[in-house]
Amino acid sequence: MEIQEMIKKLLSKETYTFDDLVDVVVVLRSEQGCPWDKEQTHQSIRNDFIEETYEVIEAIDTEDPVLLREELGDVLLQVVFHARIEEQEGRFNINDVANDICVKLIHRHPHVFADVYADTSEQVLKNWESIKSEEKQRMTVTDKLRAIPPMYPALLRAQKVGKKAACFDFSGPEDARDKVLEEVREVMEVTNNPEEAEKEIGDLLLAVTSLARMLGVNAEQALYHATNRFIDRFEAIEQEVENRGLNISEVDREELERIWDENKKNAIKNS
Repeated sequence: MEIQEMIKKLLSKETYTFDDLVDVVVVLRSEQGCPWDKEQTHQSIRNDFIEETYEVIEAIDTEDPVLLREELGDVLLQVVFHARIEEQEGRFNINDVANDICVKLIHRHPHVFADVYADTSEQVLKNWESIKSEEKQRMTVTDKLRAIPPMYPALLRAQKVGKKAACFDFSGPEDARDKVLEEVREVMEVTNNPEEAEKEIGDLLLAVTSLARMLGVNAEQALYHATNRFIDRFEAIEQEVENRGLNISEVDREELERIWDENKKNAIKNS
């Protein structure tokens, strides 16, 4: 179909489907399309994909279905856009992407599409990992560790590494806790050496992710919620200071800590 015919067809519709989205991107990337869209590469819109994904997460966390619908559309656009770039290079198209994920899902669910038995989520996940390792030819534990994308958020990556290296794991939460305390002591020994401090703080954070995993806690989410709590409590401190007619920079640290502790106790009491 010629681009002008495609445009005419799109303008005649009141509602659109996935196929229409593909056509919209084709038009935007065409010679008659948008100058900006035509110039984009995988690299130039890489961060857009990351940002749109985080916006989906925000919609999920805030339980906002209207926002979720919008942000899922933005992520879907990114998928279609990247596929269109590849189609123009003659390597693959969006249907190839759909085909591959269907093949993967069918292959990794033999308990649904074949005769493998799995009646619990735990067994399903065990089968999934086994099939995935076979597909990717990841035969050693190190293969599996190196396959975890290094661009993951650091806490998320660390926790995944710890989980996959279960053969060299702590015996339990107490053991992991002792490692955290050991790493804290080592950090305190190198506070005057920035390079060594970076290494030891890294070891400390890694140990913390192991302790979190042992306790069934998602380290990434734990830090996310802790940061939100800090902002809320800081706001309460600042509000109290402003009620006194002062700027927070004018109040000494000891008084700020007193207000912080008081607000924290009240928050725990009211929770």
